[in-house]
Amino acid sequence: MLKGRSKTDRERYGILFIIPYFVVFLIFSLYPIIYSLIISFKKWDGMSPDATFVGLHNYIYLIHDPVFYQSIVNTFVIWGVSIVPQIIVAIALAVLFNNSKFRGSEFFRAVFYLPNLVTPAAVAVLFAFLFDWQTGAINKFLMSVHIFSQPFNWFQSVIASRGIISLIGWWMWFGYSMIIFGAGLKNIPAELYEAANIDGASPWQGFWSITLPLLKQTMLYTCITSLIGGMQTFDIPYVITNGNGGPTNKTLTMVMYLYNTAFKNSNYGYGAAIGYGLFVLILVFSAISYKVINRKPDAE
Repeated sequence: MLKGRSKTDRERYGILFIIPYFVVFLIFSLYPIIYSLIISFKKWDGMSPDATFVGLHNYIYLIHDPVFYQSIVNTFVIWGVSIVPQIIVAIALAVLFNNSKFRGSEFFRAVFYLPNLVTPAAVAVLFAFLFDWQTGAINKFLMSVHIFSQPFNWFQSVIASRGIISLIGWWMWFGYSMIIFGAGLKNIPAELYEAANIDGASPWQGFWSITLPLLKQTMLYTCITSLIGGMQTFDIPYVITNGNGGPTNKTLTMVMYLYNTAFKNSNYGYGAAIGYGLFVLILVFSAISYKVINRKPDAE
């Protein structure tokens, strides 16, 4: 009886320990999700005591909103330009540092990972100063070596402004991806490479035939997490463009559009609808990424 009672007491204490988690989850996660869904069916400025129920009007407007579609294109362009070199550089560095003959790999891993520890807003401020067209160090350097004859206004160019935002994303995250791919390489048995060497395979053939195929799951994880993070890009383009998404809305991301709609224009109902549109897009493209990377080769 004492043992049974002691076990019952431990179960009760266990429940007490997990109650705080569920309380926090209900208040700060589940409740906002449900509340924003309700708000998405209403027209509300955030100040009025009563919100007007408009049904599916916000979602119908969202489907026909050209600015929303522009923000989708902007988000995917910025993310796509960033993720491709990010994965290439991360895999190359992971393979290089996985080589036992390379000295100082731990030091370089730490150095390349450091940008990931800095807040994106702080990095965006740094790059905004570097690329400032009047006093920025980049323009001064390019003019000193006679590449530019006069200052170039980087943030008035669509290609340059998008490229700078993508550059910041690449610089901040390639070190993290390098660590993830390095962990994936540790799980590949060394016997496979030894067998390939015995069969006369070159290091390049071993990379294409062994390393890349066995890194598919790691690549899937990196792509999906990067996609989710990329579609939620906000702070870097917001700081770089002072929140206006210029020039001509070409750096306006989906989360920036959501923020400007809800908190600047006080249209919380439509802002909530944009948020759920973003959720659907993340869900769809995550599923597509999973299918593409995990597709099986056709049977011969």
